[in-house]
Amino acid sequence: MERTTSDRTPEGIKLHSRQDFDGMRAAGRLAAEVLDMIAEHVVPGVTTERLDDLIHEYIVAHDAVPATLGYRGYTKSSCISINHVVCHGIPGARVLKPGDILNIDVTTILDGWFGDTSRMYVAGAPNRKSERLIDITHESLMRGIAEVRPGATFGDIGHAIQRYAEGERCGVVRDFCGHGLGRVFHDAPNVLHYGRPGTGAVLRPGMFFTIEPMVNLGRPETKILSDGWTAVTRDKSLSAQFEHSIGVTEEGCEIFTLSPAGRFHPTQG
Repeated sequence: MERTTSDRTPEGIKLHSRQDFDGMRAAGRLAAEVLDMIAEHVVPGVTTERLDDLIHEYIVAHDAVPATLGYRGYTKSSCISINHVVCHGIPGARVLKPGDILNIDVTTILDGWFGDTSRMYVAGAPNRKSERLIDITHESLMRGIAEVRPGATFGDIGHAIQRYAEGERCGVVRDFCGHGLGRVFHDAPNVLHYGRPGTGAVLRPGMFFTIEPMVNLGRPETKILSDGWTAVTRDKSLSAQFEHSIGVTEEGCEIFTLSPAGRFHPTQG
């Protein structure tokens, strides 16, 4: 029997219909196109506010809405997190310097559907330490995604990420997590990036959620700055993050936010 969008599991996780995948594909693709577009503008000398302006203009020009603008008082169309900023960095007058690494996180609302994705960029050339962190974080995400299939659990996803990242002597942030989405920005479940295999809710076809590990070169602890948004590493170590929006299918999963231009990883094309 075809599911309706009102179906939920006992844990409160929405189960979407086949038609709902179409909406998520379109919203996810647009979000990925935004991040493809901005890549050539991430250079030394540019301000993060300028990058945010370009992101806003692109989203609006494609008949969509930036989900972060006005969300709980947030005033920008993206989050841009530089070096030791873990997430939710607010674009502003900061000028990028050679070697800076940054995560740009965007969420587009297209025809009522939310496409949420983030990826890493480098202003100029990365040093070996930065490049290693970016590689580990990207691989952590992909190992988590590889666990997504009906019958697996959310603990399987978190365990795959944690085991790999910590095996590389990095810290996995525990203060922030992935989340359900669809016609809302944030929904059940919370998708932890650490855990034990076989624990947590069982994955079922029709679940939509993000996987978005934040990995630090140092310890995992974070703190929030006085602006109420910007999260930084407590030990001032570098941090990186990658994020995809995912739909569970009958056979495995679909990534809604794949880069059309193949630009998801900044040092691997």
